[in-house]
Order: sequence, then C-alpha cells, then structure tokens
Amino acid sequence: MTIVTSKRPAALLAATALAITGCAAAGAARSDTAPSATSGTDAAVGTTVEWPVTRCGTYSGTGCAPTERRVDTVRPTFSNPTRITNPLFPIAGLDSVVLLGTVDGKPFRSETTLIPGEHSVTVDGVAIPVAVSQYTAYLDGRLDEVAIDRYAQADDGAVWYLGEDVYDYRKGTVTITEGSWLAGRDGPPAMIMPAVPSPGQVFRPENITGVVFEEVEVVDVGKTVAGPRGPLEGAVTMRELHLDGSYSDKVFAPGYGEFDTSSDGDTEALALAMPTDRIDELVPAALRLVSTSAWGILENVRLADWEAANPTLRRVEALWRGLAAKNYPPRVATTMTRALADLKGAVAGENTRAASQAAVDLAQSALDLELLYLGTAELDRFHLHAQQLRVHAAAKDTAGVCGEVAVLEWIRARLAGFVSEERLTALDVALRGLRGASDAGNVASAADQAARAAAELRG
Repeated sequence: MTIVTSKRPAALLAATALAITGCAAAGAARSDTAPSATSGTDAAVGTTVEWPVTRCGTYSGTGCAPTERRVDTVRPTFSNPTRITNPLFPIAGLDSVVLLGTVDGKPFRSETTLIPGEHSVTVDGVAIPVAVSQYTAYLDGRLDEVAIDRYAQADDGAVWYLGEDVYDYRKGTVTITEGSWLAGRDGPPAMIMPAVPSPGQVFRPENITGVVFEEVEVVDVGKTVAGPRGPLEGAVTMRELHLDGSYSDKVFAPGYGEFDTSSDGDTEALALAMPTDRIDELVPAALRLVSTSAWGILENVRLADWEAANPTLRRVEALWRGLAAKNYPPRVATTMTRALADLKGAVAGENTRAASQAAVDLAQSALDLELLYLGTAELDRFHLHAQQLRVHAAAKDTAGVCGEVAVLEWIRARLAGFVSEERLTALDVALRGLRGASDAGNVASAADQAARAAAELRG
C-alpha cells in the first residue's frame, strides 16, 4: 500500500481507488490488490532513511559518476516546499501539460495534471508538504501508464522528487506497478532539478536501490529551443543514465520543465503547457465549431449517414484552413491536420470504425487548442473519453472499453474543485455502474452508462 498523508475529500480517495481496479472481461489479471494511490495511514512514520545513497544503482553496479560530482548529497531543508518557483521544473504552477511524440513507432501522448488538495510525505518522522500531479500516457491511442508523482522545493531552490505510484496498463487493466516508490518508506527523496544547473553537475532523480535508479548529468545551459509559441531561451540539456546502463537525452525549458526526451528513435516532446501558453482571449467561434462538428460527424457515422457527414466535413476543412494561420503549437496543429486527413479518407471510404476513431482524434486536437484559451478542460476530456469508449464498444473491443473506463476513473480524480460534491457523488455512483458493466463484459451497457454519465456531468 502506498503511504501518503493527504487531506483530499473522501470521495476523491474513493475515486482514485476505483481507478486501479481491473476489468475482468479483458482477459488480464484483476488488480484489486494493487496499491492505492493514496492512504490515510503513513507507514513511514517511525522509520529512517539512508542518506546519502552513493552506491551505483545500475544493474551492473557500474557507469555512475564519482560521488564528488553530485550536487544532491546534502540533506535539503523544506520551509515552504509547495511553493515551487524553479523555472526549469515549475510543476506546482502547471495546471495541464500535453506531450506528443512517437514511441516504438506508435503515436504517443501524455497529459500531466496538477491534483488539487493538500498532500504530504513523511521522511524521518517529518511530514513534508508536496505538490502532486497525475501523469497519464497513451500509446497508439490506448491507456499505457498512469503515475501519481510528488514534488517539493528545497529552500535553496532545488526541486526534489518524493515518490511515485506507477500503474502500467495492458489490455485495459493494471498489470505492473514496477517503479513505484515513496520517500521515507523506501529511501530518501531524490533531486529532480538543481537550483541553478551548470554543466558537469550530476544528480539522481530516482535512487532506491533495487527498485528505481536514474542519474543525470547537466550537459549544457542557455540553449534556445523551438517552443509551442516561438523560440525559447534558457533551456538546459541533460543526459540520463538508466538502470540497464542505457542513456537518454533530455531538454528542460523555463516555464515548461521537461521539454523533450529522446532515446533510440523515440521522442516525447512538449506540445503545450498551461498557463505558460495561455491565450488571453475567448475561444474562437471557428475552433469551437470544429469541436462540435467533429461530434456531429461521429453521430452521422454511427448512423451510416454519409450524406450528412460529407458537407460537415467540408466545413471543418474550411474552418481549419483559416485557423491554421494562427500561431498555434505546431505539434498540436500537425496532429489536427493528420486527424482531419484520416477522417476525410475514412468518410470517403464509408469506413465506420476508422471514421469514428478519426472523429474522436479530431475532437481531441481541437480540445487541446481550446485548452490554450480555457486553461482547463477536464469536463470536456471526460466527455471525449466517454465517446472513445463508445467507439470501442461499437467495435466490440472489450480491452479498449476497459481502458477507457480506467481513464474516466482517473479523470474523476482530477475533478475536485471543478464540480460540486453533489455531482461528484452522483458521478461516483455512475462510475461504479460503468465499472460493473465493463467487468461483466457488457460493452453495450458500458457504452450506454458512459454516454449518460458524460452528458449529466457536462449538463
């Protein structure tokens, strides 16, 4: 059981626990016994941690930098740890971050969302307040990983990592929790960003022997990179050593934090971050019309009404030609253009499944762009994934349905502060019914319940 002291509402704790249960009909092992993301009992109380950990944590025990080069061996002090002002890791000020890229030759997407509430981690008997974020990753459109991450800034400005709960998904269910760790319970906190990085500095963002290990060397500072809204100055490049002795290159940028990760041809690159990329205007009517038209086309496709889908699609193409002239984040704009091309081809071929998926993809890119104006979009994300669940259900894709049920449960954990407690309680009831339907393999019932839950939440 993961141990974190938290003042989250009981309903939020229940929703987080829901999100790690399995989907029996998917054919994978159930994960009812997987550790929950939060708990009211702290097993780290009364224990002490080794400090510092200097042994090399790679499998071979070799390849690490000399200890004297490390800048993370002095125990930090935390007076106001949730006030994270380090510009290269501003996690407490980032409400929502989207990364896009390619992993194993497949489209990759991640969303990092700040979780509201007060949270703390106990190290050597002292409770340290932490900022908590939820990282959700998708590979080829399917839920791949969820992590609950905890951060605190030391008095000198360095940011420290105090643990993560990791849930790796396969066929819609949690199958692996490898890599989960918690400072105080399993070992010491780990520096994730020095106060003022300089070339040659070495630190370990993860350093729990036999569980997780990363060692990072600062390579260069003061770099200029292409950001979502134009050139960015002051970026830092780093090289990361992993457990197996392999390396990856990382870029961190002011106002964004982790900006680009490259390894063996894989790329995970920042697409947008809020509020860093915020546009202080109302959502353009044309952009909102793209979103609503995507959902309209999806309904046309479900009815095999291709005659109705085609004129709407032509309007969307014209709208996007006008919107594309704006200085939108290029990675999102490219994804939007690709989704629109896929939708056009699928509608022309009257391919129901492909057209349904392309319509959802189009709506997702439009929602990413709307995020630039709205700042947050959790209710619309819930609706989007409810529609994705219905697409999987129509294809009798049980694993896909199970994965989307989990996504909806995780989104529920991000809704505190956006939705009234009364509506959250009603949503919890709906999610339990949805989970029951998917566990039973009744995809038609799951689709029905997801559609109604999303409509009631948005209404």
